[in-house]
Amino acid sequence: MTKGFIHSIQSLGTVDGPGVRFVVFTQGCNLRCGCCHNPDTWELNKGTEYTAKELADKASRFIPYFGKEGGVTVSGGEPLLQSEFCKEFFEECKKYGLNTCLDTSGSILDDRAKKLLEVTDRVLLDIKYTDNEKYIEHVGCTLDKPLAFLKYLDDKNIPTTLRQVIIPGLSDDEENIKRLAKIKDDHKCVDKCELLPFRKICSIKYEKMGIPFKFGDIETPSAELMENLKKLI
Repeated sequence: MTKGFIHSIQSLGTVDGPGVRFVVFTQGCNLRCGCCHNPDTWELNKGTEYTAKELADKASRFIPYFGKEGGVTVSGGEPLLQSEFCKEFFEECKKYGLNTCLDTSGSILDDRAKKLLEVTDRVLLDIKYTDNEKYIEHVGCTLDKPLAFLKYLDDKNIPTTLRQVIIPGLSDDEENIKRLAKIKDDHKCVDKCELLPFRKICSIKYEKMGIPFKFGDIETPSAELMENLKKLI
């Protein structure tokens, strides 16, 4: 059985998919987003090793708390770097009747990722910007990567939640939100869209690791701005 490198686990998460969820944060990421909250997940071969069964058995202990909507979510890092392991984990979770959710940047769409999506009940897809130049500068890939991933989700009719972090000066303008709304409306698989405020609680991680936090001088958007942008969506 394939082993996965796991950064951390949140046993009763409430913000990474529907209901109460067992959230697994995988180790390793192929992107370098300026707003990244988890720079300690970047390197792949670190973290704690688990087999898929070990992790699913651990998740099963929390079934009484999940209710009708809850289940398991794999986040990161970027879980698509360990698609084979995540697929095995979801297959083991299905034996317990657990709902499966994948939180991803959508920057990888290979055969292993497609196999993983066959056992994925919902995808949380980050559309970090709606402008290609910002994607290249602040993410490390092009916008067409997540859009191609979204098209595949649409073709396969996999329920999808679009997510975007609102960063003052980069993604807090109405035109960006209108473009995001159009992306949502153009894909029938998207049934929810979440706007999340940029926060700097991760700054201490960058300090401890001795690396610069690219967005360290950017402030958190106001509650009023967030409410206005959510109305546009």
